Amino acid sequence: MSHRQHENRPVIRVRRLSLRFGGLEALSNVSVDVQEGEILAIIGPNGAGKTCFLNCINGFYHPYEGEILYRDKDLTRLKPHKIAALGLARTFQNIELFSGLTALDNLMSARHIHMRHGALLGCLFFGPTRKEEIAHRERVEEVIDLLEMESIRKKTVGSLPYGQRKKVDLARALCMDPALLLLDEPMAGMNVEEKEDMARFILDVYELKKIPIVLIEHDMDVVMDICHRIVVLDFGRKLAEGRAQDIKDDERVIRAYLGEA
Repeated sequence: MSHRQHENRPVIRVRRLSLRFGGLEALSNVSVDVQEGEILAIIGPNGAGKTCFLNCINGFYHPYEGEILYRDKDLTRLKPHKIAALGLARTFQNIELFSGLTALDNLMSARHIHMRHGALLGCLFFGPTRKEEIAHRERVEEVIDLLEMESIRKKTVGSLPYGQRKKVDLARALCMDPALLLLDEPMAGMNVEEKEDMARFILDVYELKKIPIVLIEHDMDVVMDICHRIVVLDFGRKLAEGRAQDIKDDERVIRAYLGEA
């Protein structure tokens, strides 16, 4: 796949990030830039610190050292809901959905950060509140069309197969109208056909929305095919960073993660 040249201005700047849990150092002195208009992959063995890295960016964890800047705004100590309001949306390795609600209701729940009218007007449901509800519903329907979810829109999420729930998780993140998308293993547990569909959806989102995407993924074929750059973590440290082909041929990466050459 061919990729266009991107601007050099980082949308996210992570500097000297370190994270500890008691005596365990999950991240150590990690610095990464996320550029405008790129898909950046974070790869590494299990336990390398990949999810911890995303958890620091969206405020679930607060590092004991280092800083995270989003368009020059300091995120390092912000709470997750404040970071979400800035336009950073997240999917999860272990799907975090409202399993008792329909797919449609899960997507509508993501629109709450854009809702301007209070609970009282919401209960009365007239005038500006009704117009706002209709506008949010239209935005959700656009995402349903984009991810081809018409057949599952009214199904309870808990009854859906795993691959479909992963799709709902991605759709909910998109319904936040994100300026940056953080995807934590969006294809984990999927079969080959489901992975191909998800890769296509991610590329569709990238082409249509022109937003940077940070992707954690173990399937190296997918990573090599859709990502512009790759950062490799190993035991909480940054082992390598570069273009897909450079990483594929890096002897340190081969030893740590990809197996024997």
